[in-house]
Amino acid sequence: MANKPLIYFLCTGNSCRSQMAEGWARHFGKDKIEVHSAGIETHGLNPRAVSAMKDAGVDISHHTSDLIDPEILNKADYVITLCGDANDKCPVTPTHVHRLHWGFEDPAKTTGSEEEITAKFHEVRDAIKERVAKFLEEEMNDRL
Repeated sequence: MANKPLIYFLCTGNSCRSQMAEGWARHFGKDKIEVHSAGIETHGLNPRAVSAMKDAGVDISHHTSDLIDPEILNKADYVITLCGDANDKCPVTPTHVHRLHWGFEDPAKTTGSEEEITAKFHEVRDAIKERVAKFLEEEMNDRL
């Protein structure tokens, strides 16, 4: 387990974007990586994020909305923030931690019809999927 890379996805409320990123990383990385997600605050798991991921064949319904855990933060190989708020407010990380920032629009802030909101969740889900897949391919190629 010590040689499994640990990836920690952070967002403001750990309800949408970081949850989707965790789901995709677990999906693509299988048991070759350790993945967690957390937030500056906890807003609960967004049911639309669960639904959007289910539509893509990834079950995140068992995930929980968690606060940043300093222990996980300090042993992470990668800390990836998915929103500016988390990037600005994330606690300082040790020098061995690779900090990355991937800014994604918050689909939970979308207004309009149910169809428009669902479309935005799918759009953000797919963008996160692409970014996670590319990251794992580039950074973890020798381990996966």
